[in-house]
Amino acid sequence: QVQLVESGGGLVQAGGSLSLSCAASGRTFNMAFMAWFRQAPGKERDFIAAISYSGGSTAYADSVKGRFTISRDNAVNIMYLQMNSLKPDDTAVYFCAAGRPMTLRGPYDFWGQGTQVTVSS
Repeated sequence: QVQLVESGGGLVQAGGSLSLSCAASGRTFNMAFMAWFRQAPGKERDFIAAISYSGGSTAYADSVKGRFTISRDNAVNIMYLQMNSLKPDDTAVYFCAAGRPMTLRGPYDFWGQGTQVTVSS
């Protein structure tokens, strides 16, 4: 099993920045890929970004490309999501995920509990 804990969410004004972290523990050898997803109220959970173990492969949703950056530090088992130029539409609960999916976009085996990000206009 892999345990994932997100942190760093909060309230920010449009145009601002936030940095999310996802700390992993447990059988971390299962974290070949890690990813961020988000779920807005009344909507499905959407893929945001993913990264391979080495960091050499990344993928982003079109809606965040150029504004968000995913990274990971395998030495401390933490994944990050730097979010810049935030918009009200970015308001959602952000989840981290890990596993050995068929593709960077999923499906993932392990999920965190989520952290709320709210962007005010």
